[in-house]
Amino acid sequence: MRHLLTPHSHETADKLDSALEASARGMRALWVSLVVLGTTALVQAAVVVLSASVALLGDTVHNAADALTALPLGVAFTLGRRAATRRFTYGYGRAEDLAGIVIVLTIAASGAFAAWAAVGRLLDPQPVRHLPAVALAALIGFVGNEWVARYRIRVGREIGSAALVADGLHARTDGFTSLAVLVGAGGAALGWQLADPLVGLAISAAILLVLRDAAREVFRRVMDAVEPELVDRAEEALRRVEGVRDVGELRLRWIGHRLRAEVAVVVDGDATVRHAHAIAVDAEHALLHALPRLTAALVHADPAPAPGEADPHRTLAHHAAA
Repeated sequence: MRHLLTPHSHETADKLDSALEASARGMRALWVSLVVLGTTALVQAAVVVLSASVALLGDTVHNAADALTALPLGVAFTLGRRAATRRFTYGYGRAEDLAGIVIVLTIAASGAFAAWAAVGRLLDPQPVRHLPAVALAALIGFVGNEWVARYRIRVGREIGSAALVADGLHARTDGFTSLAVLVGAGGAALGWQLADPLVGLAISAAILLVLRDAAREVFRRVMDAVEPELVDRAEEALRRVEGVRDVGELRLRWIGHRLRAEVAVVVDGDATVRHAHAIAVDAEHALLHALPRLTAALVHADPAPAPGEADPHRTLAHHAAA
């Protein structure tokens, strides 16, 4: 109904406007997250100075690192707005994938620092002071991180940014590590001096878990992996196009938070060039509706084979990969 009541176009300018809007939403999510997590980290840092809690120190460092990941992502979204050039013919969307790698390295560094601080405190135990303030800082850390996680993951999935989703998962784990600090404060209040450094080690382990998930997400994107259901949806949409007899090779890839497609469709071998082109245009139109974040599709029309006819691609056979 919306398609009927709201006329729209699939011209290049309209696709670009949609992509720019996605980038703008991503930038907005980044700066809001930076403010919220930066404020949370500053509050926690003040309590760390008063309490000497290494568990809270690990949580604070992790929150600060999470806030700072907005910087590489911000650069990536800014680059992604630039038009394609003769050197970067696909544009600069891949900068998001590079930002995702930086985020993974940042997570790893914060986890290593948290583990180092916790082991040092195990070897040289010290009492934790101002336990009520530590508990309050832990709760603030949880609330701030969970809000940011929900916001980042929602926006990241809506605009198709794997890096922003990875950053949201990062923030979510930070929230649970903040609750672990609360547990450590409770153990210290009961007189168990090792509770604080042990919780610090537990936080390091939690960071490793989110590191695994974030690294897997970014690795898949760098390797041009897509969700199999997207391929199924695209093939189903193409087979419903009038004039398409079959769907040949179909390739999808993410470039930042934008999706591109390349596909070969089989059409009537006796179709004129104009008719085959019209079918290809209808096929691209169907893909744009089936895959909301698709910004471009290259559709190649292959003639249906006739009895005794040679393979129309035989000239390319010797160039095929072994």
